[in-house]
Amino acid sequence: MLKIGDKAPDFTGIDQNGNPISLKDFRGRKVVLYFYPKANTPGCTAEACSLNDNLEHLKTKGYEIIGVSADNVKAQKNFAEKYHLNFPLIADTEKNIIKSYGAWGKKKRYGKEYEGIMRYTFLISEDGLIQNIITQVDTKNHASQILEKDL
Repeated sequence: MLKIGDKAPDFTGIDQNGNPISLKDFRGRKVVLYFYPKANTPGCTAEACSLNDNLEHLKTKGYEIIGVSADNVKAQKNFAEKYHLNFPLIADTEKNIIKSYGAWGKKKRYGKEYEGIMRYTFLISEDGLIQNIITQVDTKNHASQILEKDL
């Protein structure tokens, strides 16, 4: 698991519009990199809408938002269009970015254990260092959680 102060692993992925998105493109700006299990599910929708509804406030604090899940580009595009999301959603179907951030692991639901995407958020500084990690995401109030952790 990555720790606060670690260099954020660089990555390049394809967003919902087919554009390449690389962490290095955001140097000099703060980044909220959030991992979510599946587009168009209730928790993921609440989380994305919390971020989108507060996007201007987050931007005034210097943040850029990037979402990542294992959904394909088409699913990401449908999700972004349905909820008018104004930030990139990376389709990490091979789970390379997800695994490099330690956001893949054992989960438990209804007494059954399985592997899946952990709902983690990484706050990355202008110089590419991890400033904070949120592992207990409140999907409906995620923007507020981020703003509370703002350094």
